[in-house]
Amino acid sequence: MVILSVMIKTIQNPVLKVTRMEQISKTEFKAHALEVLREIEKSGKARIITDHGKPTIEIKKLRQRKESPLQILKGTVLEYDAFDEPVGVDDWKNA
Repeated sequence: MVILSVMIKTIQNPVLKVTRMEQISKTEFKAHALEVLREIEKSGKARIITDHGKPTIEIKKLRQRKESPLQILKGTVLEYDAFDEPVGVDDWKNA
């Protein structure tokens, strides 16, 4: 069963072609998972997996941060007084 956007095109090998909306049923996804994942990786467009016609899962390409770890942490330390003093046992708080 095809939901909105998925058509099967057979030339030499079956290939999944996504046309309009990004929704696909769990059954169709299970049958063509590798093709769907490759298309998501290639196009960058998210896909919605449905269960009995209801959207349940969104699969999208991972966007890697291009910032360095120091750039990400910049501004996260609110206050740091007495940086040259040793830390005592009593200074630690229990979580």
